[in-house]
Amino acid sequence: MAIDKAVYTAHAKSTGGRTGSTKSSDGAIQLSLVTPRELGGPGGAGTNPEQLFAAGYSACFIGAMKAVAGRQKLTLPGEVSIAADVSIGPMTGKEGAFGIAVVMAISVPGMDKAAAEALVAAAHEVCPYSNATRGNIDVVLTVV
Repeated sequence: MAIDKAVYTAHAKSTGGRTGSTKSSDGAIQLSLVTPRELGGPGGAGTNPEQLFAAGYSACFIGAMKAVAGRQKLTLPGEVSIAADVSIGPMTGKEGAFGIAVVMAISVPGMDKAAAEALVAAAHEVCPYSNATRGNIDVVLTVV
C-alpha cells in the first residue's frame, strides 16, 4: 500500500554502513555509526540502526496515541512513555539473512489499563511505523 500524497519527507545521508556516519539534510542529526560488539563490531561511542529504529518507532507511536486520543476526545496523560527494544538476529529458514523484532512497553500513568490497551490497539492501526512493519516483523506492544 502506498501513500496518496507525501506531506513531509525526511532526508538523510549515510556513509560507511554500520561503521560510518549519518546526517540529516538540515544538520539536526549528525551521528557516528558503530557496529555493536554483539554483531562483531568494536562497539563504543556511536549509535546503530537498531537504536535509531527504536527511537523513531517509539516517538512516532506516542504521536499516533495522541492523534487517536484527540479523535476520541480522550485526555492523554502528559507522562506517556515507551521503552522500545529492537532486536536483530538471523532469520529462520533464510540462510545469511537477518531480521528485526520489536517489543514496546507503553506507560500511560493515570489511565485505566483497559482504556490504555484500547488506545494502544487503535494507535497501532494508524502509526506509520506499525503500518510499515505489520506482517513483516514481530511487534509486541504491552501496556505497563
